[in-house]
Amino acid sequence: MRLERLDADRHAADLHRANSSDAEGLIWKYLGYGPFSSVSGYHHWAREMAALKDPHFFVLIDTETGHAGGVMSLMRISPESGSIEVGHINIAPELQRRPAVTEAIFLLMRWVYENGYRRFEWKCDAANLRSRRAAERFGFSYEGVFRQHLIVRGRNRDTAWFACIDKEWPALKEAYQSWLSPTNFDGNGRQIESLADLTRLVRVSEDPALEKLRQS
Repeated sequence: MRLERLDADRHAADLHRANSSDAEGLIWKYLGYGPFSSVSGYHHWAREMAALKDPHFFVLIDTETGHAGGVMSLMRISPESGSIEVGHINIAPELQRRPAVTEAIFLLMRWVYENGYRRFEWKCDAANLRSRRAAERFGFSYEGVFRQHLIVRGRNRDTAWFACIDKEWPALKEAYQSWLSPTNFDGNGRQIESLADLTRLVRVSEDPALEKLRQS
């Protein structure tokens, strides 16, 4: 996986192609924009996003194929307090459930802590259980739900908050490196040890909604 700064002219057509395989538009369900019916519409959006410093958008490039397969951003960037958030995560079907996505999160997390940030945040719609599971898997600890936090697409959004902090980074780094190691995958590409298990000892709190689902 390689992360590149979003450039509409270089990436928009390839990203729109990748996103178009999501026929039901599920990858846009919890975002405040999209889906885009045309390349030009996506290009216009990408050009506007690329001009921003916050959020700072990255494109996920699959180094095996050279194709763009998703975006994510660093946002709410606050060097004064040492906090930063990952957001606007939108992964096309061709990259979903691939180790490359985990590698992309690892690359961002490594950059965050190597550049002196103390706190890395993950926030999502509380109804988005898939995102909540991903946050836990990636080693973010549950911190609560902000009720009636936003209105998105005309509906209420309660926001689930997760974060990891700098003192947890050494253990998280080891967990990611262990999981991403080729020795952690069998001949069919199946993981031997899960990242969620590797990060469980680092997380200081569990998401009660997910815990309830696991127990049901």
